[in-house]
Amino acid sequence: MKSFILLLIISLSTSTFMMAQQQRQPLNPGQREQKIEALYVAYMTRELNLTEDEAQKFWPIHAQFDKEVRDVKMEASELDRQQQVLNIKKKYQDRFTKVLGPGRTNDFFVRDGEFRKKLIERLKKMRQNNGGAFMRKNNMPPSSLQNN
Repeated sequence: MKSFILLLIISLSTSTFMMAQQQRQPLNPGQREQKIEALYVAYMTRELNLTEDEAQKFWPIHAQFDKEVRDVKMEASELDRQQQVLNIKKKYQDRFTKVLGPGRTNDFFVRDGEFRKKLIERLKKMRQNNGGAFMRKNNMPPSSLQNN
């Protein structure tokens, strides 16, 4: 009877370990980006308290805004990159204000920065906790956190 219980415990432990390993499978870069995007949309929708109508108007404008920000050349100096991003924000400020109003447009820019900082902090923490394993498994160079 004792050996049966021991065998049962070992079997359960092994199956639990195997399930935990399967759940920790690294996401490929496309899946990771989709997950982050979904978290961002949910976060911004909640924080800005977007109605359905506002969301339908806001997200297409945001997609254009985001594309322009992502297209800023990383080869430029830090000051030049910051100036380019600031110019893009000023360019889109009126477009966002037409949908959100001035107060929530300002909130958007603040919340956008907060989300990015939280994301970077979380990725750094995961990297530290895993001894860099997360970054290696997901083919992310250490510098990938510093450029965004």
